[in-house]
Amino acid sequence: MSIEKVKDYFAGFGIADRIREFDVSSATVELAAQALHCEPCRIAKTLSFKVDEKPVLVVMAGDARIDNPKYKAQFGTKAKMLTPEEAETLVGHAVGGVCPFAVGEGVAVYLDESLKRFDTVFPACGSGNSAIELTITELEKYSAFTAWVDVGKGWKE
Repeated sequence: MSIEKVKDYFAGFGIADRIREFDVSSATVELAAQALHCEPCRIAKTLSFKVDEKPVLVVMAGDARIDNPKYKAQFGTKAKMLTPEEAETLVGHAVGGVCPFAVGEGVAVYLDESLKRFDTVFPACGSGNSAIELTITELEKYSAFTAWVDVGKGWKE
């Protein structure tokens, strides 16, 4: 199970005890915000795409959306999300629990600028009912971080 992989991964850093598991679903931004009693914008949602036949994850604030022109300028291709089957196979996590931790080999993780306005954010931990609170520095450290990008819209307006 995916959450077990993430727990094992975080155990290596001594922070597995910070993972929160809920009796309710946290599979969407809205549900995660309800489960965590926080603003939806502080949910660090992880979107999965295919770029040159390789899996790419973009972690962005809950109130941000992909800006297609910015995405194309960054990655040189149109935004094409992975199917649920591809996400589970290539990334290692099912939709609803996709996260940038303990991911499959060759998965590139990008953090969107929309996250930088927060001290802490809440990404999922491999299941549709889990999350962890991390500082932005911790998110960089513990994710399979590749680079910062600016591919979001809707969060500045």
